[in-house]
Amino acid sequence: MYTTLISAPQLQSLLTNDQPVMVFDCSFELMQAEQGDAQYLQAHIPGAVRADLDRHLSAKSAADAASGGRHPLPSRESFAAWLGSIGFGKRMQAVVYDRQGANYCGRLWWLLKWVGHESVAVLDGGWQAWLASGGAAQSGPEAASTYGSNYTLAPALTEFVTTENVANQLGRPSQTLIDARGESRFRGEVEPLDPVAGHIPGALNRPFSLNLDANGQFKPAAQLRAEFDALLAGRDPATVVHHCGSGVSAVPNLIAMEVAGLGRCALYAGSWSEWCSDPGKRPCAQG
Repeated sequence: MYTTLISAPQLQSLLTNDQPVMVFDCSFELMQAEQGDAQYLQAHIPGAVRADLDRHLSAKSAADAASGGRHPLPSRESFAAWLGSIGFGKRMQAVVYDRQGANYCGRLWWLLKWVGHESVAVLDGGWQAWLASGGAAQSGPEAASTYGSNYTLAPALTEFVTTENVANQLGRPSQTLIDARGESRFRGEVEPLDPVAGHIPGALNRPFSLNLDANGQFKPAAQLRAEFDALLAGRDPATVVHHCGSGVSAVPNLIAMEVAGLGRCALYAGSWSEWCSDPGKRPCAQG
């Protein structure tokens, strides 16, 4: 069972040996949402199921949303219904990948943990590593599953916190916020998406891209451990709450801390986009 990362050769072995595995292509481009579908149709891992951030991994309406922000979490029930519709089963190993440095596939990794499915791993290095290892590519759409089922929810294996939770713990040692956005957005110098520029007061900044090496793969566990230890500067890793702009690119930091042996931390799914959605209501910092 793979629960954090899986290498391209390891995935090839699973597929060759006909293990119960489902691969998901989560490619997405934030400023051109349709590009993810185009990338998938052009080429993907044979048999991979398309998992689009907007259509499949976010709530479609406020009534179904489990969080706020630009990419609200779908309810556990509606997400489980989608899993059932594509024939995903409890005994399957899930493998998720994208072409964007694990920026988007981490959302599906987290959602599967949230509905109680531990056997999910990110393809380390994504699509690029798959091709570099000699993996096959397939173009065009995949046939829809004819094995629809009911996916039964299990107790959540990961935790998300609400805006109220974050606000109530603000400034207390029981909460350590880590923001995964780029430095200029964190400092409030630019803000292309949300109504207010800046960050939640007291948050630490670690852009999610820092978790990857020059080949686009996660750095070794010991290196990640040293970097997070330096960032936390004595703070308890168990107090960490990860966030970003809309709760998506925060997940690579969450995965990296788990790879580093620092445990599975909480996610503030609404993130900055929910925090600043009502200007003046909650404190915001810059610099």
